[in-house]
Amino acid sequence: MHLLYCDETNIEERKSDFFLYGGICIPPESCASLSRRIDKIRETAKVPTTFKLKFLPAPEGMNHETFIELKKSVIAATIDSGAKLLVSVILHDIATTPDVARRNAINTLCYHFDCLLNRYKSTGLVLIDRFSDKQIDSHLVEKFSIGVAGLPHTNQLRLSNIVGFHYSAIGQSHFPSLIDILVGSLRFAINTHTRDHKQNLATASKILEGIQPLFFREKEASPISELSFFFSPKTIKVECYRTKYENLKAFLNNNGINTAQNILAG
Repeated sequence: MHLLYCDETNIEERKSDFFLYGGICIPPESCASLSRRIDKIRETAKVPTTFKLKFLPAPEGMNHETFIELKKSVIAATIDSGAKLLVSVILHDIATTPDVARRNAINTLCYHFDCLLNRYKSTGLVLIDRFSDKQIDSHLVEKFSIGVAGLPHTNQLRLSNIVGFHYSAIGQSHFPSLIDILVGSLRFAINTHTRDHKQNLATASKILEGIQPLFFREKEASPISELSFFFSPKTIKVECYRTKYENLKAFLNNNGINTAQNILAG
């Protein structure tokens, strides 16, 4: 059974920022070995056993360069495990509220995870990071009992490859830490572009180069599938917003994240 550990970043509403929701899909044959490898990485770096590893902050007393190497080691272990990163991004200028953006992104990732499981001929479990949203419990119940609604080809689709939707928290497993590092890294790179932080461009480029093997492609030489990197919504009606999406797509493409999805006009 594949595991999809999910997390969010850039939740604060800010003009021209993209809200990111991501999930790391871990193959069943790699779960134990990846967890043990992260154990070893932490032990080698002398990370306290009770420290909750995230993109930030570093463990007390660890310098910046050592912390970067620690995160790079975790990402390298994840690539070696065969795990795949699923991401959905939406411009805060378009999103109704952060809670609505999050629930819609959960819909997207769960649907894409179910599609991926079809390709893998497997089943999966979704684990959502905890957050305050009074509707999230019923939303996850709906995902299990009904599935997703309002897709272009059907009003309702049961996610039959997913056997459950549950909560997780950093410290209960290495995998919530892992997805926090990945979405935090992607956030840093994307914000470098959207906020025009030219001083961070070299670092952002290295980050994107480092995580690009984690994205799913239908074939080895193909662009990254929409299942793995999705620009939401599918159609952008306002020209100035569409330009922001096109610019982000071009930035990602120029740094090794070659996405298959076209930015459609309304």
